Formats: sequence, C-alpha cells, structure tokens
Amino acid sequence: MNDMVLISTDDHICEPPNLFDNHLSGEALAKAPKLKTDKNGKNYWSYQGKTKPGIGLNAVVGRPLEEYGMEPNALEDMRAGCYDVHARVNDMNVDGIAVQMNFGNSIGFDNDTFHQAEDKDLALTHLRAWNDWHVDEWCGAYPGRFIPLAILPTWDMKAMLAEIKRMADKGVTAVSMSENPTKQGLPSIHNEYWTPFFKAIADHDMSIALHIGSGNPVPHASMETPIEAWITTMPLSISVGAADWLQLKALHDYPNLRVALSESSIGWIPYFLERADFSNWRHKAWTNSRFQDIKPSELFRRHFLCCFIDDAFGLKHLDEVGEDIVAFETDYPHSDAVWPNAAEHLWEQVKHLSDAQIAKVTHENAMRFFRFDPFQHIPREELTVGALRAKAAAANVDTTPVSTGGARPVEEGVDRPVTSGDLGVMFHKHATTIAETESAA
Repeated sequence: MNDMVLISTDDHICEPPNLFDNHLSGEALAKAPKLKTDKNGKNYWSYQGKTKPGIGLNAVVGRPLEEYGMEPNALEDMRAGCYDVHARVNDMNVDGIAVQMNFGNSIGFDNDTFHQAEDKDLALTHLRAWNDWHVDEWCGAYPGRFIPLAILPTWDMKAMLAEIKRMADKGVTAVSMSENPTKQGLPSIHNEYWTPFFKAIADHDMSIALHIGSGNPVPHASMETPIEAWITTMPLSISVGAADWLQLKALHDYPNLRVALSESSIGWIPYFLERADFSNWRHKAWTNSRFQDIKPSELFRRHFLCCFIDDAFGLKHLDEVGEDIVAFETDYPHSDAVWPNAAEHLWEQVKHLSDAQIAKVTHENAMRFFRFDPFQHIPREELTVGALRAKAAAANVDTTPVSTGGARPVEEGVDRPVTSGDLGVMFHKHATTIAETESAA
C-alpha cells in the first residue's frame, strides 16, 4: 500500500473570497462574484443578481459522520483544505494522494454561474479570471500536485475556441463542461454548433471531463423518498450522458478525442457496454447507426475514462470493465470522500490485482489520459503513499474530527429516515435567508 502512487481524477475546491483579487482590477473586480455572509452567519456566492448557497455535503471532510447532513457551511466551519491550497496539499499528503484534479464548487460543475449571467461580456472576463486563478495560483502553487482543469464560455464559440488555445498555451490539458448542454439552452452535443469545439479539443490534445449532475439531473422518486436512495443512484445518473456521448460523431472523426466520466464509478460499465452492443445489433439496420463496422463497446474503450471512488465489485471484475479505462478518485471534500483513509480503503479493493494493474488504476491511466506527468516535477519516490504520509507526519497534520454543530435536517427523536424533502426544506430556508440578506443590503 505504501508503495502506491495515487492520482485522484475528481476533487473539488470551495473557492476562497479573494480568488479574483490578483487577476482583476477596477470595475471588473468590483463586479466579480462575491462570497457573502447571510444574517445567520452562513456563506453564499452572489453574482449579477443571482445567488448560490453553499451545500453542506460539498465540504464535510473532517466532520463527524452524524453531522454530514447539516445546514450549508461557512468557510470557518470547513476544514481549511477545502479552500486553502497549502492546507489542501497537507490533507493530500496525510491521505496519501500524490495528485488531484479539482472541479470548482461556486461556479458549478458545468460553469453554470457564468452561463446564467445576463451580462455575458462580463461573465467572459470573470470566467477567464477564474481559469487564471485556478491554473496560476491553485495549481501553480505546487507544480506536479494538481492537474489543471479549465472551464469554457460554451455560449460563445469564438470565445470558447480562444480560451481553449489560451489554456493550451498555459499547459492545460483538460476542460470541464456539461454532459448535456441543452440544460443550459445550448444546442445538443450532436448539433453542428459543436463541430469547431471538438476539432479544437482534438487539435490541442485535450481531454473533456463530464461530472455527474452537471447536465442530466440525478433523479429521485419523490420528496418522501429516504435521502440514501437518491445518494445511492448518483453515480449511475451519468449513464444517460455516457450513452449520449457514445453516439457522438466526433468520436469517429478524432481517434484521440478523450472523455472522462467523473464520479461515474465502474461496476455498471460491463452491462452498459453489453447493452449498447446488443441494441446496435438489433437496430442498426434501420437507425442509420454510425456503428456498422465497429461496436459501441470498442469505441467506448478507445475514448472514455471511468472514475471511481469506491467500487469493489468493478475492481473484482476489472477484466470485464477494462483495465485501461479506469482511474481512481477521492472526491475530497465531498461526503463520499473517505479522507484521511483513502489509501487503506483503496488497497483493500485492489490488493488482489497485479502490480501492473494497480499501477494503471492508481496513476498510469490518469497520466496517459490527461497528458500529465507529475514525475517531471517531483521524483516518483517522493510521491508514494508512504513518502507523502511521512511528510504529513513531519508537518503534524491534525486529522481529528471537528464538530461544527448546526441544525439537523430533522429534529432529534423523529422516527423516520431523512428524506430528499427534508433537505429541500432546509435549503429553502437558507435561500430565503439569503434573499432577505440581499434585500437588506
């Protein structure tokens, strides 16, 4: 276990309030997204007349498990590694994680904060500044420890192509976008609108990361359904997007186009591909399918990467999933993260594999897929689980759970499971408080 090198392909940042300070000035800085505090002491983001509350489950590492479903957080209620890059690296070290790839939180996994903004010229300015902060300050603070992940102004093709080139010139090899752009009022991925985008991504040898919940909703049966049912199905929700993207013409046009399914897990992939091949066999005679001389499963294994946090079944059946299309992730600081025990948790699920398979799953597939080599910056022997944890021990990184209290979704003594509706009521109250705070200001 201590010899493993772990690259996590999906983690998150709770952006700090000063993220725009070094990249904007004057009116552009004054009108940038602002982290504010409501009258109850809870943080929220405000931008162009719209607000975005914090979500408690997005930043719960270091809290007791019984507090995971509490009210949305303020920064001071979070572990510093959620928003401070130096503390983040300490938390990576104690978890045994060599490299992370970080999605934003305040902007949404699909950059929806900027998509919803009415003043798109201003939104473009702020989106570019977010990218500069992410690449130069967050990732740049520790070369080799972070895979930069850019966001794009997908509402404006000319601006998007320019940003792809600008990011490529800064060494960025991955971009994040919505798995279903129609949810943002944009054409579907099958529309000719996206043709220049896919060409640019292929030309610059970049990868596209699609995070669960970034476009297609994660459905739940009813507001009375226990919340655990909803959480259970979250990884499977990306199957809708995966099936859609598998039919993408660009995959046939560009052999090097790469699509990562972030937080997708892997155990369901064998049946998904079996079903895709069966459907193609039974229907390609009448559907004008592009899959005449190649099976969907073959194209999937050529172009897709599936990222998992916890998937003992998938790893037990790695031969059926495909050892070259699997990558590890921790999801720090979200509720699925098993920090600070990611290495132990993973080891129990991979120790039956060969050394070559473990290397692929833990770091080699991620390095190849995202065109990122941490060993160009840091010797391999300094990035193993054992070496990083020794560094964390020397730095006295404290992992003691810290209680922050807060209101529970249901009152003590209520004899029923917490439901989706309970959390909805809690967040509605928070949204009402935010509206009152904004109105008073």
